[in-house]
Amino acid sequence: MKLSTVLAAAFFASSAFIPTVQAQDQVNLTWQMWGDENDTALWQSLADLVTEEYPNITVTPQISGWTDYWTRLPVLAASGQIADLVAMQSMRMPSFYAILEPLDAHFASDDFDTSVFEPSIIAGLAHDGTQYALPYDVGPWLVFYNRDKFAEAGLEEPALDWTFDDFKAAAVALTEGDNYGFAGQAFDFIAGPVALGAEYFNDSNEFAVTNEGYVDAVGKFVDLTAVDNASPVFASGAGAVTASGRFASGNAAMYIDGPWSLISTQGAVDFQMGVAPLPRGDGDSRFITAGSGWGISAASQHKEEAYKALQILTGPKAAEILASAGRALPGRLAEQTYWYDVAAKDVSGTREVLAYMFDHSTPFRLNEYWNEFENLITQYMPLALNGDATTEAVLADIQSQLPF
Repeated sequence: MKLSTVLAAAFFASSAFIPTVQAQDQVNLTWQMWGDENDTALWQSLADLVTEEYPNITVTPQISGWTDYWTRLPVLAASGQIADLVAMQSMRMPSFYAILEPLDAHFASDDFDTSVFEPSIIAGLAHDGTQYALPYDVGPWLVFYNRDKFAEAGLEEPALDWTFDDFKAAAVALTEGDNYGFAGQAFDFIAGPVALGAEYFNDSNEFAVTNEGYVDAVGKFVDLTAVDNASPVFASGAGAVTASGRFASGNAAMYIDGPWSLISTQGAVDFQMGVAPLPRGDGDSRFITAGSGWGISAASQHKEEAYKALQILTGPKAAEILASAGRALPGRLAEQTYWYDVAAKDVSGTREVLAYMFDHSTPFRLNEYWNEFENLITQYMPLALNGDATTEAVLADIQSQLPF
């Protein structure tokens, strides 16, 4: 065969092969995330980081509202329309882990080190010892308080290890007329009792909300409203916005929220605010943390590329961007300083409080029926607050509607 014929054949073979390689290498990943239109540019900036590192990979965010996100997620998963990258909240992991790709084998392939993240949220985004997502944010529930009102009342600001008696005394002292010392909300009856040393599960991770310790701890928070009138009754089904609104308007001197709300709350108030740990019981301080992150869809056709993208989206630069925007206290430990310098720069004691709380964190115990439990607390707890039922009766009613 002539050399020219051989070269021609090689040329045509290579020409036919090149477009195929390019088509296989160029991958567009979809990325499901919650947020609003104000978040769009922020999430797109993170998606762009992936393409900067891997020019053959593009990431297209698909953003929906918080409630709509969780309504649509199981539908998309069942219909095979779920995205390659999926946002996941730690509190919902027990209900949705099955739609995600286990990450441990991916970690083993490149010796990925999860110790760069806050341990409590790494645990929160795992299920039965298997990692299903990597975090972008983390945080415990905190007491937000009005420093001006504490000063006007002659009260010392909360200590790191303040007790429930200290908290109650401050709430009562800060209550005058229609202005309350504290604005309660549904999740207080979960995070608060845990901080007091109570458990809502038995040793088998089954709901046991009528146990004496939990009933007693919930009752302490109920009495702030039902007996001491130091907190208003929240409406059945009400979200955290009611308590945060009262706090921002000066109608309540304290309420409980997380680091994710710090920058928006700070921007809404016209007074000096501080943060404190949740009050402890007779024992040591202990706090649950939560957060969110991203995993890879088990149905994705591009899992290797999605894993590369996941490392960028939860990497140092992405964490710095989110923290510097005040959007999230990063799950990555080294990048948390950017959030302290922006979101918490004018809020007294934030760095010390969060360091203390992470040092005293306890596992956030969850199971697949967690969301039902939280919804029942939101729905029925006002009955105890307004005196229509005892704490014991409300918790017994809730227990009767849970699978365990």
